[in-house]
Amino acid sequence: MDIVEIIRQVILMAVPILLAVTFHELAHGYVAYRLGDHTAKDAGRLTLNPLKHLDPLGTLVFLVTRMIGWAKPVPVNPYNLRDPKRDMMWVSIAGPATNMALAVVSAILYKLMLMLPVTEPLLIRKILLPVAMMLQMSVVLNIGLAVFNLIPIPPLDGSKILLGLLPARQAIAYSRIEPYGFFILLALIFFRITDYIIFPIIIFLRNLLI
Repeated sequence: MDIVEIIRQVILMAVPILLAVTFHELAHGYVAYRLGDHTAKDAGRLTLNPLKHLDPLGTLVFLVTRMIGWAKPVPVNPYNLRDPKRDMMWVSIAGPATNMALAVVSAILYKLMLMLPVTEPLLIRKILLPVAMMLQMSVVLNIGLAVFNLIPIPPLDGSKILLGLLPARQAIAYSRIEPYGFFILLALIFFRITDYIIFPIIIFLRNLLI
């Protein structure tokens, strides 16, 4: 792939990535806010400004893998929630659920575009084709963000969901891996374990939608 094609791919991915990470983190913050925690709001994270939510390394992983990555976590103080254990589960689920909803919407829009009665070659090449490619990427990136974040390894959402499901003693034992979670995730990506475990799930869901 030459440099021109790489730049083209990055440009096409930019909008889907920005939307995916923005709505993912906004969903976390909004649900936390509704459940009693104003931390994200006070930190200025209840915003549609994608620059507030981008994580440089997570965005780079998106660009390299074209399927998975992560955003800058929204701050949540569980002690402000009405029921910390239960409500943290809902806060954690909100991000991946929102991404799956975006994937479905993107797939519907993509299929509607294919039905447009357009025959003008210039319009197809300059507008419709790029938009269709961005919608396809939006499906994959949103599925990827949802599936990747459901991995039960700290600091991903899946770990907080699992903590909410585990009995107290097991939850305490499980939480001890939190200091090492980020390094475990990097190892999964570096040694391409994600290629064999996560990517097939993403591809299956993509094929199911489009």
